[in-house]
Amino acid sequence: MKNPLVECIANYSEARRPEVVEAIAAAITSVGGVRLLDRHSDLDHNRSVLTFIAPPEAVLEAAFRSVAAAADLINMDEHTGGHPRIGAADVLPFVPVQDVSMQDCVELARRLGRRVGDQLNIPVYLYEEAATLPERQNLENIRRGQYEALKVEIGVDPARDPDFGPRYLGTAGATVIGARQPLLAFNVYLNTGDVEIAKKIAKTVRNSSGGFRYVKAMGILVDGRAQVSMNLTNFRSTPLSLVVETIRREAARYGAAIHHSELVGLTPQQALVDAAVWYLQLDQFEPDQILEHHLQETQTTPPGEDLASLSESFVDELAAGTPTPGGGSAAAYAGAMGAALVAMVARLTVGKKKYLAVQNQMQVIIERAEALRADLQAAVTRDAEAYQAVMAAMKLPNGAPSPDQARCQAIEKATLVAAQVPLEVAQKAVSVLELALEVVAKGNLNAMSDGGSAAVLAGSALRIAGLNVRTNIPMLQDRAAAEQLLADLSALEARAAILQNRIQIQLVERGDLSL
Repeated sequence: MKNPLVECIANYSEARRPEVVEAIAAAITSVGGVRLLDRHSDLDHNRSVLTFIAPPEAVLEAAFRSVAAAADLINMDEHTGGHPRIGAADVLPFVPVQDVSMQDCVELARRLGRRVGDQLNIPVYLYEEAATLPERQNLENIRRGQYEALKVEIGVDPARDPDFGPRYLGTAGATVIGARQPLLAFNVYLNTGDVEIAKKIAKTVRNSSGGFRYVKAMGILVDGRAQVSMNLTNFRSTPLSLVVETIRREAARYGAAIHHSELVGLTPQQALVDAAVWYLQLDQFEPDQILEHHLQETQTTPPGEDLASLSESFVDELAAGTPTPGGGSAAAYAGAMGAALVAMVARLTVGKKKYLAVQNQMQVIIERAEALRADLQAAVTRDAEAYQAVMAAMKLPNGAPSPDQARCQAIEKATLVAAQVPLEVAQKAVSVLELALEVVAKGNLNAMSDGGSAAVLAGSALRIAGLNVRTNIPMLQDRAAAEQLLADLSALEARAAILQNRIQIQLVERGDLSL
């Protein structure tokens, strides 16, 4: 079974107040399934780096909560430190670790950026692989002049307009969000105290002065020994072994040699394997020749069992002789599957030459479909909890001879929520239908049936959710609220009917298909 994992190496503009760093870390770990791998605080830079890892949706939620916490606790007007920065939550890159593509991380970055901009009112700039402009791929360009300069230029200079959020800075500053390859922080120590030699070597290997692409380097003196300090931003394109051997050769020109090297923080296993293969000249090497790797591969769930295991738990719970989960949860689950299929069709369209004209539109659809999928998946549990709350309210003691007011109020409140949750599912199902129309009308022709399937699932989600809304409405004492719920549902159903008709037309015209 696939186990997608994404790493976030988040940088925050605070190190001198441990309680603030701890609060941000707590916000991250408050999300289930998130592991905080590493934390590092530099007092001189007044900057902390928190590294955490989780499945995509969990890592996105943890990142969002951390930005919210940093915005509440850090005032950039009062911040001082030695490291370039433009915001409280300064930089949040997503890195693919396992069963996740770079495109997946780009989508996460854009979804997080939109959410931070819309909900927290913080300007967001996208960088590296997620950048919307070539000049924003490089983080240094975005942070030019730091917080102080950006505060003056944003809203005045169009080149400083953010990708998301307002065109002005509050005390939380701005946030840079992106997707990038795993970064190797790697230092090479020389057997000399002459830092000028390290500086000359750094100039030779770094990209900005004509060296290797994806290498950032500088020469510094550490404990009396010259060091070439480097970040390798794409070890697959610029191998570690090539950089090290170049440093060895350049050092020899100045009568020096490599004393030792060090890794800073975590590194992908593949970077070390690649270096070993190069140095040992293992031309016929295969990854499964590594014992641990081979064992992991042989213990993986057989391919035919992967998809079944994904839904087995929920379906088993649905079939159990218990009231929850029930139809409302099933509606949310169907809607989530519809959103997932919409995202799939859009992804099958992005990158195809035939569909370059709609690539940006498909990218936006992917972001919206994934957000809907996450909300609908969460609604599976929310619907069950809403019904359980109604049952719990009904079990409260009933006063005699007249009904207890507190009990009546509890039942009314719980019933209203039990009607509102499926109405929200219905609203999101209609949003899925709107996206399904777009992918059916403009997406990859080879995936038309999948777009149509998304529409069928979304339509089913709407109808099932509608049943649950109508079931709860008669129980409400507040008739005005009940009538409003019914009016909202009727409007959604009318909108859905129009969308389904348009989808039907597109399926016939483009794919000779019909629902």
